[in-house]
Amino acid sequence: MNKDNRPEDTSSIATIIALWPYLWPAERPDLKMRVFWAASFLVIAKLITAIVPFFFKYATDELNGLDPKVWWIPMILMTPIMMVVAYNVSRLIMSGFTQLRDALFARVGQYAVRQLAYKTFVHMHRLSLRFHLARRTGGLSRVIERGTKGIETIVRFTILNTLPTILEFALYAFIFAYFFGLSYVVVIAVTVVAYSWFTIWASDWRIQIRRDMNAADTSANTKSIDSLLNYETVKYFGNEEMEAERFDVSMAQYEKSATKTWTSLGWLNFGQIAIFSSGMLVCMVMSALAVQRGDQTLGDFVLIHTFLMQLSIPLNFIGFVYREIRQALTDIEDMFDLLAVPAEVVDKDAAVRLNIRNGAISFQNVDFRYENDRPILKNVSFDVPAGKTVAIVGPSGAGKSTISRLLFRFYDIQKGAILIDGQDLRDVTQESLRAAIGMVPQDTVLFNDTIAYNIRYGRVDAREEEVHEAAERAQIGEFIARLPQGFETPVGERGLKLSGGEKQRVAIARTLLKAPPILILDEATSALDSATEQEIKAALDVVSRDRTTVVIAHRLSTIIDADEIIVLEDGQIAERGRHDELLAQDGLYASMWNRQREASEAEAALKRAHEDDERGFVIRKRPDETPA
Repeated sequence: MNKDNRPEDTSSIATIIALWPYLWPAERPDLKMRVFWAASFLVIAKLITAIVPFFFKYATDELNGLDPKVWWIPMILMTPIMMVVAYNVSRLIMSGFTQLRDALFARVGQYAVRQLAYKTFVHMHRLSLRFHLARRTGGLSRVIERGTKGIETIVRFTILNTLPTILEFALYAFIFAYFFGLSYVVVIAVTVVAYSWFTIWASDWRIQIRRDMNAADTSANTKSIDSLLNYETVKYFGNEEMEAERFDVSMAQYEKSATKTWTSLGWLNFGQIAIFSSGMLVCMVMSALAVQRGDQTLGDFVLIHTFLMQLSIPLNFIGFVYREIRQALTDIEDMFDLLAVPAEVVDKDAAVRLNIRNGAISFQNVDFRYENDRPILKNVSFDVPAGKTVAIVGPSGAGKSTISRLLFRFYDIQKGAILIDGQDLRDVTQESLRAAIGMVPQDTVLFNDTIAYNIRYGRVDAREEEVHEAAERAQIGEFIARLPQGFETPVGERGLKLSGGEKQRVAIARTLLKAPPILILDEATSALDSATEQEIKAALDVVSRDRTTVVIAHRLSTIIDADEIIVLEDGQIAERGRHDELLAQDGLYASMWNRQREASEAEAALKRAHEDDERGFVIRKRPDETPA
């Protein structure tokens, strides 16, 4: 049974059925024609394969002093030399048709790989944020990589090898029955059945070993990517050795499973050779006795031997094809499981585009929970009038960032409604909703490309002048101008070549270029120092001007000018009002403000003391000078 508690055969059949539309693409008649011609050349190649050994037989008989009379071979070819030439020419023609078949089918196979890989990639972006937070990027990339390779294996082997092998067996059975009698057919049939049974049994045994190896491979790859993405954190805590040990544990498991894989393959190959050799021994002994009795010629003995040697190729290939298909099915099981995961947030059939008139936002009695036993927002109601700024503050875990995720409709709420200009977010398309909202997050993650690419990501068809203008308005134009490569400067993995403030300015420029009517600032300055914070705040003021803005704030000093401040506590609105009004209430907001003010004053005092110490150090080092 597999991990879904389905029988392996059922799972394999279901996977092959799911692959069929890609093997025979309904929307591509040109590819269907390629499949047809590839199959035709395949049949021709197999017919030639069945004819070739006869030239070998007749050449042998001719060399042995016999005079074979064959109606379908011209007399000019009935010489030993010409028979040998015909034998090799036939093999050349057979090989040519085989290669032509493969060339014709190449585009079909690659089309199937591309379509499934594209479908999986698109599906990954349709899945919910909840799914991606629970999965590891390294593991997902490995699943897709192995699944894509597995698809190509199945596509090629299903059409190009399985059916031709069955056809070849049928031709050989007919030839042996017609020329040598049913006894040879019986021996060959028993050999083929025993060979196939052993191959299937041994391959099924090896499937679990392959799964274990894949699991260890995925684990090692995940740990490797996680560790490299968190390179600085590893260095901060000096945990290189621990990371290496975690990686080595997974690689040790991979080593163990991979060793089992190769060892089991050796036993499989040995068993196949033993079974086929036994069948071949019986047939050759039968033919040798027949030659001694005069019932067969020496050419017949050579013909039987040649046919059996040719039979060993598709037989061995059947084992290879079965193993590859089963292993490929194992490799793409996870990929198809990913495709089977339903999207949590989907557009309604009657969903329409969001019609933005002025960008007013309204939360009406909203309840939301990530898990059934973990409520996050409880009966939350507030409005953000068009063109106004509303700040949301509160202790950690109060549900502040959840509000931004709900506005983007990364999740659907359990109760209540969220409206933009009177339109329920669940009634409009996600594409039009997200096009209307701009986001400057706390942790800006950039693509591993140039500064220009990351700014232009806000509007991919923007002109170069517009990109430069957005950078100037975000107060990063001067910094970019000082760089040797300017806008073409690579930012590194996740933007690690830029400072926190520089990354935030790129994010602001990107949002300015998008020019959305609604803006969300999700703790956009909480990770910055005070000086940089003021610079970024000035840039954010430019961005939010005349836009409906929701500010999720950690530092209260950045939102004192907000039109309204909403204080969340334990998922509920505890207080609301302007800055002065909330201070006058002397409640939760006032308590938070006082703590942050005390922390800021202590920080300033420490800074002044540090500067005084540095001045005193300089004075003590220069006793010959009189202190001012």
